[in-house]
Amino acid sequence: MQLTKELSQNYTTILKEELVAAMGCTEPIAIAYAAAKAYRELGEMPDHIRITCSGNMIKNVKGVTVPNSGGQKGIETAAVLGVVGGNADKMLEVIADVDDAAREKTHELVAAGICEVALAENVPNLYIKAEMWTKDHAAAVTIAEHHTDITEIEKDGKLVFIAEQSIGVKKENAHKDSSTAKASEENTITGDRTKMTLKGILDYANTVDLAEVEEILERQVRFNTAISQEGLDNPWGARVGKTILENWSDDVKSYACARAASGSDARMSGCPLPVIINSGSGNQGITVTMPVVTYAERWHLSKEKMYRSLLVSNLVSIYIKHYIGALSAFCGAVSAACGAGAAITYMSGGTYEQIGGTITNTLGNVGGIVCDGAKPSCAAKIASSVHAALLAHYMSTSMKEFLGGEGFVESDVEKTIKNMGYIGKIGMKETDREILNVMIDKVDVDSCL
Repeated sequence: MQLTKELSQNYTTILKEELVAAMGCTEPIAIAYAAAKAYRELGEMPDHIRITCSGNMIKNVKGVTVPNSGGQKGIETAAVLGVVGGNADKMLEVIADVDDAAREKTHELVAAGICEVALAENVPNLYIKAEMWTKDHAAAVTIAEHHTDITEIEKDGKLVFIAEQSIGVKKENAHKDSSTAKASEENTITGDRTKMTLKGILDYANTVDLAEVEEILERQVRFNTAISQEGLDNPWGARVGKTILENWSDDVKSYACARAASGSDARMSGCPLPVIINSGSGNQGITVTMPVVTYAERWHLSKEKMYRSLLVSNLVSIYIKHYIGALSAFCGAVSAACGAGAAITYMSGGTYEQIGGTITNTLGNVGGIVCDGAKPSCAAKIASSVHAALLAHYMSTSMKEFLGGEGFVESDVEKTIKNMGYIGKIGMKETDREILNVMIDKVDVDSCL
């Protein structure tokens, strides 16, 4: 498919939709955002809050510290903090400005049991419904599919907003007030991911006027480098990045793994620094950024070459993750590392075949890493995935590649990507369910073994 002006603009649109700032793990932040929006609709402090969400949301909030919360964890903390200290206008930076008073109030309200949590069945993997009540009024906000996609807003039992495409089904006959309609339009996903191909991504990276995207790429480098350095400088999480630097060599490969992991070290343990995300994930945003920045620095490449390489990294990650879906049992660090590895092959002068080989080699190696929720060990999974992507890069540039017919690998990289997407989205559904059952103690593991 030739890269027309329309297709080029589609890639630019996708980047602008995806590369946005988020503070902390995006799942608790999305819950805080939904709660802040519901509180705004309610117009007064609620007496009771209920957060109903998908199993994947529960999985990804259970083990992380909510940023700016003073070390507090959990869905209840995220929701209440969004109410007492959130600013819904800031979306995924909704709790960036909370103060000590809000943190203390959150602790008191959570301890008093103001918020309950319920599991939603038969909903998208990314699903949140924030409901709240006072004696006389009620409000609710529903988010589905993407972290800021509001599909419904209710006030006193009446719909005041419903998205035109709510979870893929057209909805009719709902009143839209101007402020709500405007907010929804800002959240609408308009870039067409189905038109993405590896060749199109490379053509776009080679030809796009960088003036269209330089600002968002510069911000991605600045934000994600800052949190990576924070993770190296201070004792966040399990200090995976720091451990790599202390025990591996100081070559470019080790530094690339360490800088990617250290950003997650900080982020998963409540560091309030913002991250530019990719595919709805801060960890994936860090993973597509830091290895590319590290290699560009060590190889003394121009800023233009680094930016064009970041276009490859970001878009390859988005392309692969599109087939898998927002949340699943497939670890998103793998798709993000594929993007970083492909970009490093690209910046080294690799051909289309070699860039495709890097992706194939990475997926053929670590495509089976499971996601058991957001938590400090994500940093180690990032390090492992980046290490695999770098091995894949050096293999492909030496004309070594896993061959079609070996497992799910095909001779065409596009087919390999789709195979991995099917496995992650469809094949791992039951795995995802059982991971959640183990995490919430709904299964007696000893009796099953």
